[in-house]
Formats: sequence, C-alpha cells, structure tokens
Amino acid sequence: MIELIPIFIIIVTVIVSLVGFYNENFFRKFMLSPFEIVHNKQIYRLITNGFLHGNWGHLIINMLVFYSFAVVTINTFSSIWGNFGIFLFILLYLSAIIISSLYSTFKHKNNLSYAAIGASGATSAITFTFILFYPWEKILFFGVLPCPAIIFGGLFLVYSYIMGKRGKDNVGHDAHFWGAIYGFIFPLLFKPSLIKFFISRIIDF
Repeated sequence: MIELIPIFIIIVTVIVSLVGFYNENFFRKFMLSPFEIVHNKQIYRLITNGFLHGNWGHLIINMLVFYSFAVVTINTFSSIWGNFGIFLFILLYLSAIIISSLYSTFKHKNNLSYAAIGASGATSAITFTFILFYPWEKILFFGVLPCPAIIFGGLFLVYSYIMGKRGKDNVGHDAHFWGAIYGFIFPLLFKPSLIKFFISRIIDF
C-alpha cells in the first residue's frame, strides 16, 4: 500500500507539469525565480518549481529515477519508523525541493532572468537516502554501466559541484548537489545511529 505514495507524487507532478506545458502564465507563476522570491516574497516558488518540468524528456527522466529509488526508500523508512516513516518520506521529498532550491535562490537573487524548474533536487535527495542505507547496491551509471551506489554517489557529487561552479549549461547542478547532501543527512536527523550502520556497511564489504 505504501508503494502508492511515490506513484501519487508522480501523478501530481505529471498533472502540474502538463498544465505548465500548455499554460505559459501558470508556468511562469510557479517556476523558481530567485528575484521574485527574494524581492517580492513569493516564497511558494521554492516548492512549486519542483512539480514543473520543461518537456516530456525532463519529466520522464526525473520520475523514472525517482521511482527507481523511492519504493525501496519508503519501505526502508517504514521498517525503521513504522507509520511515522511514511510521513518522513513525504517530508523528505517536499523539503528536499525547498532545500535544493535555496542555494540557487540566494546565488541568483538579483538576476531577474534566472529561472529553474524540476524535481531533480528532490530526486537526488531520495537517491542519496538510498545510498545511505544500501551503499553497495548496484546503480546503473548513465543508465547502462552497473556501479556500486557509494561510488556513483561520490562521482555524482564531484561532477555536480564542478559543473555547478562552471555554470555553462542549463542544468540545475547546484540543486542536484545540495539535494544529494540533504538526502544523505535527513535520516540521520531522526536516527543518528544510522551513520554507524552506514560505516559498518562500508567496512564490511
């Protein structure tokens, strides 16, 4: 039953994204606009941007990656915290949209033309929560090459950091980086002993 929660998140995201595809005013009103957030106090954009996508490819990739890790993660949360774990999973996803948007918001607060959209920050968070629990599980690097989750995570962070500094493409690397960091830390806020579990999994490989 709890597996329906990720599906519900996907359905909501698809619906909101579809509206944005065909309604430019809606799209512009709810996308991440640091200038509007900081100067006009449109705080809602910090979370609404995570439900918008630029095109079908952007939407499908984000939702496929999200679902790939969400089912295992929510089941793990449930096994540790019971029903409270389901609430924590939802909180993780929604708060990750906000947290992953903050760096870009302050970095571009005076840039009227800067805008961002997409669930990739939250998707990165879910992925790195998965890595905390299952560091040696295989993840398909570039969707093809099997790679231990912990190795994938390290490469992902380095790549996102470097590309975020360069800022020469149209990808939200900063959101990916901070979403990933947040996703790894989030479960530790509620059960700090999980860091010992993670270290033991690394050592015992």
